[in-house]
Amino acid sequence: MDQSVKEFVIGKVKELMQAPTCCAEAKEAAQNWLDAIGTDKETEQAKQLIAELEMDIMPIEQLIAFSESEAGAQLFGAEKAKSISAHAHEIQSAGAKYCDCPACALVAEILEKKDELV
Repeated sequence: MDQSVKEFVIGKVKELMQAPTCCAEAKEAAQNWLDAIGTDKETEQAKQLIAELEMDIMPIEQLIAFSESEAGAQLFGAEKAKSISAHAHEIQSAGAKYCDCPACALVAEILEKKDELV
């Protein structure tokens, strides 16, 4: 992997781990990859990180459906769920394919480099 790409991804992975919307599984996969850099397990951990991030990034349609569901209202509260739904519709209209929360935005940037990670 090109050193500048590696440094970019390392920075984004570290940011991801600090993002308030990053799940525990993504943090663990990220840390495992960081720990494996420069070892014979780097490629394996990169593949696991990519797999985890691909599962975690939320397509905009899913965000809309969840924010408009009873479960979304229970998790976020009714008013916040309505706000999330309105925002999701707005960014979808502008062409967004994924949620733009801090974690999803970082995941999208990392996944843009996935072919260079493995």
